[in-house]
Amino acid sequence: MNRRRLALAILLILLPLALVWGYLTYPRQRTAATLKYAPGSHPQAERRRQPAARTTVPTRTDNVLRLDLLAREEPVFKGYRRNIFKPVFMDEHKPLKPRAVAPMPAPPVVQKAPVQPIAVPEPPRRELAHFTFLGFLKKGNRKTIFLAKDKDIILVRAGDVIAGRYKAVSVTDQDLSLLVSDTGEQIVIPLMENRPLGAVQ
Repeated sequence: MNRRRLALAILLILLPLALVWGYLTYPRQRTAATLKYAPGSHPQAERRRQPAARTTVPTRTDNVLRLDLLAREEPVFKGYRRNIFKPVFMDEHKPLKPRAVAPMPAPPVVQKAPVQPIAVPEPPRRELAHFTFLGFLKKGNRKTIFLAKDKDIILVRAGDVIAGRYKAVSVTDQDLSLLVSDTGEQIVIPLMENRPLGAVQ
């Protein structure tokens, strides 16, 4: 509390000092004793500009076309002309003799092995069209379907592998779900008696 009172007392002392200093330093209007030029008079400039030097206008005799300058032949320069593409120091420049280069032996002919075509797996839809659904047998909770390919009859249950790349995931009365082993794709095949298998993605 004492600090606030002390600060307030210092500010109260500084305020009248600032007011007095501002009054004393305020600019005041001054008056002159006598005026050099009376009000309303039109004073003339004391220093007049000197007239600019007049440029001489050429007379008609100066505008003469000198045809003799055109007929004059220019002297031909017969001095030394330097070849800027020539080496600076002639002694250092020695022409190199062309060396005989031995002929390069022909590269040996490498016979490439015949490229064997890469076996591309047949699309699932086309490969499964070779199988014909004949019917199914239900024993307990396990179902077995009969597929015919060429003259062979194949029995398929859930978990069996068909044609080496299709794993039977589930077997129902309406469809067969297969998992393609190389692509990880799962396809669903509707089962219709005596018709080739058709895949529905």
